[in-house]
Amino acid sequence: MCISKEVLRTRAKEVRAALPLEKRKEFSRMICERVTSLLDGQDPILVYVSKPPEVETAPLVSTLLSRKASVVVPIIEREERTLRLSFLRDPSHLSLSTFSVPEPIGHEIPADPGSIPVAVVPLVAFDRRGHRLGYGAGYYDRFLSSNTHMYKVGVGFSCQEVDSIPADDRDVRMDAIVTEKETIRIGREK
Repeated sequence: MCISKEVLRTRAKEVRAALPLEKRKEFSRMICERVTSLLDGQDPILVYVSKPPEVETAPLVSTLLSRKASVVVPIIEREERTLRLSFLRDPSHLSLSTFSVPEPIGHEIPADPGSIPVAVVPLVAFDRRGHRLGYGAGYYDRFLSSNTHMYKVGVGFSCQEVDSIPADDRDVRMDAIVTEKETIRIGREK
């Protein structure tokens, strides 16, 4: 029996939300260390800015900035249902914006997607074939399908793994998925 995306999304959100805050912080730190190791030397790097209860990306952004890497963050274009990109030089320039996502509104430094080799993206659920389930609006799928050159790294807690996610032609597979327990390499090398 195939479970719908909406049912999987609801279950995965519940499981993720049930993780105690201290565990989320600890696991986020572990995930960020794995991602930093995986992407060592890549520049610039597109990194989503997290909101609770997602994997916290602030440690990853700080580490990358301290290593003089260029960090690019997405800004949600609600009307066009896509993402535009901005370099982030100072995390203090982030403020809550669309869908309560921190964005550098008023401090934007436009970034060209064509110059970005790697994207770190959020996921609500994932399977070992690289399929990710997002929040359901398709922002990342549309963006990544237009930027196929990017090496796609999904990050999530191991408890968000499911046996199988129903996918169609619009769903973009990840090249790697990083959890606190492991790095699952699915697609091409970076």
